[in-house]
Formats: sequence, structure tokens, C-alpha cells
Amino acid sequence: MNSTGKRKYICFDRDGVVNMRIVSEYVITFDQFLFLPDFLICFKKLMNAGYRSVLVTNQQGIGKGIMTDKEFLDLSDKMQEELKEKTGFNFDKVYYCPDLADSGSMRRKPNPGMLTEAIEDFNIDKDVSWMVGDSVKDATAGKRAGLNTALVGEFAADDTSDTDHIFGNLLDLTEYFKKEKFI
Repeated sequence: MNSTGKRKYICFDRDGVVNMRIVSEYVITFDQFLFLPDFLICFKKLMNAGYRSVLVTNQQGIGKGIMTDKEFLDLSDKMQEELKEKTGFNFDKVYYCPDLADSGSMRRKPNPGMLTEAIEDFNIDKDVSWMVGDSVKDATAGKRAGLNTALVGEFAADDTSDTDHIFGNLLDLTEYFKKEKFI
């Protein structure tokens, strides 16, 4: 926490960043949920360095009727339990948007609604906080919310105008944070 009482946060996207993405499918049950090893290492280092975290995820599978809010929340509870067990930390809150892609919802990324809620809920210092995702929508939402942005994965340069940094994986992001003395 800085002198103004604001906190530094990492806002993580879920599928493809925290856990393995199932291509063209939805992660509906915890049996389908598999933490990415790089995430667990990165998360623990960032939390040990004084960052806090939230999860910010579009979950239109709920809006499509493929899963229910309860199924998503049950999966999230189990994810939080295992994350705490594996790293000693978990997310302060899981923000999710069940709205369909064409709904125009202000909460659905690339719109910043979930992030602005988190910023208000946790008094997040936007100058030193980050949105980390694996989609240009994640970076756009982060920029619109006033956060630093990082994408993880392979991207064409012309697709990433809202991105401050691109990293091959979360271990590269962790090394960058070390080099810049953010951790």
C-alpha cells in the first residue's frame, strides 16, 4: 500500500493465463481445469513481492446456457482452494461476465467494467497495477481502465496497439518485473 492508501494489483485473465485453455470449448468443471505451471510460479513471486490480485474473466458459456453461474462459482471456489494450497495465496476476488460477445455489455472485455469495479472495490493504484491476459481484448480493457497492460503469448505487432508489453510466457513477465525492480 502506498502513502495514499492505494494498492498495487495484478488483474489476471483466466483461460490461457491461469489455466490451460480448451480450444473451441469451455472449462465447465474443475476436472477440466489445469493450472499453467508458469502461472503458479509467477503468481507466487508477485504475491510475495507485495502485489495483490483479482481474476477478471469473460464467461459467455453461462450466457449461452452451457454452464450455470453456480457451476462457474463452484469451479472458482475449488480453483481458489487449490491456488492457496499450491502458492499460499489466492485472488482477492473473481470478477466474471456471463454476457454474450454481441451484448454490448460494459462489463465484458474489451470494455473495462469489471476492471473499474475492481479498482473501486480494492482502491487499486492504477499507475503501478497491471492487466495481464492472452487476448487483445484483455489489453484493451486494461488500457480503458487506466492500467499497465501485458499480453502473454504470440502476437502480431499490428494487433497490439493497446499493449504496453508482450511476453512469450509468464516467466518472461516475472523476469521483466525483477529487472525493472517491480519485485
